[in-house]
Amino acid sequence: MERLDHTFAALADPTRRAILARLALGEATVGELAQPFDVSLPAISRHLKVLEAADLILREKRAQQRVCRLKPEALKTASDWIEQNRRMWEERFDRLDAYLRELQGNEKTDGHG
Repeated sequence: MERLDHTFAALADPTRRAILARLALGEATVGELAQPFDVSLPAISRHLKVLEAADLILREKRAQQRVCRLKPEALKTASDWIEQNRRMWEERFDRLDAYLRELQGNEKTDGHG
């Protein structure tokens, strides 16, 4: 569960989500990732460290550049957790809806509706 906490914490920031969206298109250098943002290279580097700690990206040094790529397995774990909880809540809402319909039906038969 701790890994999932790191994943969601990393995804909470819009800059990090934008970086992940860019990496979904393919690997990129740190400079390429920093280009669309109006922040310093050290700030982007801090975002990348958070993403790396959450196991969402892999950074590797190639010659003089640092190249990043997406690790989709962590996103799949988060997606699976969301889907599992979505199904649970849908089932609970369906039961609540059925219960409320039953109550409304009872009110009508009791002459209160």
